Amino acid sequence: MTASLKILIAPLDWGLGHTTRCIPLIRYLLDRGHRVTVATEGPAATLLKDNFPGLPQLPLEGYRIKYSRSKTWFTFNILAQVPRILSAIRREHRWLAAVQQQQHFDLVLSDNRYGLYHAQLPCVILTHQLQIQSGQGAGADAWLRRLHYRMLERFDACWVVDAEADHGLSGKLAHPAVLPRQAVYIGSLSQFMDAGQQTITGNTILVLLSGPEPMRGQLERLVFQQAAALPQYSFMVVAGNPQGKCPRDLPAHIRYETHLAADALLPHIRAAALVICRSGYSTIMDLAVLNKKALLIPTPGQTEQEYLARYLQQKNYFTTVSQQALQLGQDIPKALAASVMPVRPLGTEQYFIGVLQPFLDLIAQQSPL
Repeated sequence: MTASLKILIAPLDWGLGHTTRCIPLIRYLLDRGHRVTVATEGPAATLLKDNFPGLPQLPLEGYRIKYSRSKTWFTFNILAQVPRILSAIRREHRWLAAVQQQQHFDLVLSDNRYGLYHAQLPCVILTHQLQIQSGQGAGADAWLRRLHYRMLERFDACWVVDAEADHGLSGKLAHPAVLPRQAVYIGSLSQFMDAGQQTITGNTILVLLSGPEPMRGQLERLVFQQAAALPQYSFMVVAGNPQGKCPRDLPAHIRYETHLAADALLPHIRAAALVICRSGYSTIMDLAVLNKKALLIPTPGQTEQEYLARYLQQKNYFTTVSQQALQLGQDIPKALAASVMPVRPLGTEQYFIGVLQPFLDLIAQQSPL
């Protein structure tokens, strides 16, 4: 058995997807006696505390990405935040150097946090988006990929969160012609990897909201407005907002939770006839593992989500609709009637364990424990 390692895990704070997909990693490491510490803040910290109440946490300021209120200004708004993001990356790099002098970690697992590399400490970055979608054509995409690879190759390993075969669930995002020099595919990561198959028990429509504001709140208000006129369905809304509050005076056929830990969320997903959600990659992995029908609503202007929604609908995996065109009264029956292909990733857990465990064994051999 591998000697106990002290491991830092730090997910990006861009929505909760980066945090939820760290859950199977944390669970695996704890089950094998490793000492895990997480570094995060805000809603991500709350979610991890709910899933792992006794897990040590270190406060680490996130990138705090904010979306524009409209699709038109989405790309411009993100570009305007690049200086602040780069500053956050430099800050977290200094933070790790200072923390390591006190904590003496054996390994860092960073989910899309680009500053968490260290010259004297094995550091791994997890990502599913090797090819950033600029929306500005192939030339801009190629330039962004080169810049991205410079950042990824600062780490000792780059774990690509998808299967290698048949373009996986992410399509061209994680399957460019050229990979980073230290990249390896680890398969999908879902908080429900051990959950088994679905059990549909009624006409419940589960709405999973996620992502930064104000777009998350915009979709929430739109769903409430349209769902209120559809009492023939029972709606369960999970807001993806751990620090939020339940709205007042909801109709009897609409239930609301600010957020749910993985074990509390699972029964609702299993029982749902349909899941309505963003086309964020971590949510897609959860749906795939549980083989659920879904209506995907990409965040307007978010090129990655818009691409994933198109790609997965073309593969006949899910139904998709734009937020602007959303009409739940029409879209729900259409999504329920859709004949979709099963997309459960095969051997998902064995896939990532097959990469993770040899890496841990190697570090344990080299660490002065």
